[in-house]
Amino acid sequence: MAQSQAGQGVAAVGLTLAMGAVVGTALLFQHVGGYMPCALCLEQRTPYYIGLGVGIATIVAVSVRLPQAIIRGLFALIGILMLWTLALGVYHAGVEWGFWAGPADCAAGAAMDLTGDLLSSLDAVRPPSCGEAALRVLGLSMAGWNVIAAALLAFAAFRTALRRG
Repeated sequence: MAQSQAGQGVAAVGLTLAMGAVVGTALLFQHVGGYMPCALCLEQRTPYYIGLGVGIATIVAVSVRLPQAIIRGLFALIGILMLWTLALGVYHAGVEWGFWAGPADCAAGAAMDLTGDLLSSLDAVRPPSCGEAALRVLGLSMAGWNVIAAALLAFAAFRTALRRG
């Protein structure tokens, strides 16, 4: 494998693992930590879910030595997906800090116990508002940390897409 392909392979695996770690951390906070995500939190995960599939496709493309145009295009697509979640994160963080209003339907759908009384379940579910950060670490909410992670991942993806030789 040429040095360029070896570097691309490492980058593809690294980006895919990093995207999985970011969305996996969010899922851990939700399912283990008990932090119910709001609608914008859930929206920020979508580019990561798509990115994981693109990352796996990129690993395969490098492994089977597809043309460089395809491989570079896949890395660029990962970069675009990370810019998408970065923009959502900036928007969400701005809503949390009160810089601008959030969407009117800013509430997450929560799992309900359909085995019991449905009306009681509906009354008990109180999804969080997108304007209230459930947790801040070092002054940043999860949306703020997503901005940092997405910026780093976008930089790495675009750098790999544009690297020559």
